[in-house]
Amino acid sequence: MGVKMPVPSALVTRFFQLILNKQFAEAERELERLKQKMHKTEWNRGYFRALYGMLLVRRSNNNDSYAFFSKLDLSDKEALQAYRRKFLSHMKNRLHGDFDRGFFAAWSDFMRVVSKLDVNSAQPRNSFQEKEARGLMEDKSQATIEKFLK
Repeated sequence: MGVKMPVPSALVTRFFQLILNKQFAEAERELERLKQKMHKTEWNRGYFRALYGMLLVRRSNNNDSYAFFSKLDLSDKEALQAYRRKFLSHMKNRLHGDFDRGFFAAWSDFMRVVSKLDVNSAQPRNSFQEKEARGLMEDKSQATIEKFLK
């Protein structure tokens, strides 16, 4: 099946939209469907683990342990594209193992999909802004994807 896309992109796109809209029960069902379609490779394990992590973080009310996700401004298309380029460069980096490259590929796909969404219809931005206003994303000791990308 190759490294480029482990599962049908329509299913992944639907999963991203569901977690952004906080439809977690349906997102879990979609994730299970994705898992059934994935071949058992290290790359796919990394990809799936990233998707599962996104679901867990979105579902939890305590996003401060994962600063990157809670700080995302889904209306900032330029920033989303910049993150996507970073994730793509990590995905293509042969120094990373297949698991890690699959993990970064999932985040790259997330940024691609989210940058194309109409944020107002998905309405995730307000919840991110509320968390930011409450200052829930400041944990300097936590290792985050954001720190990894710097």
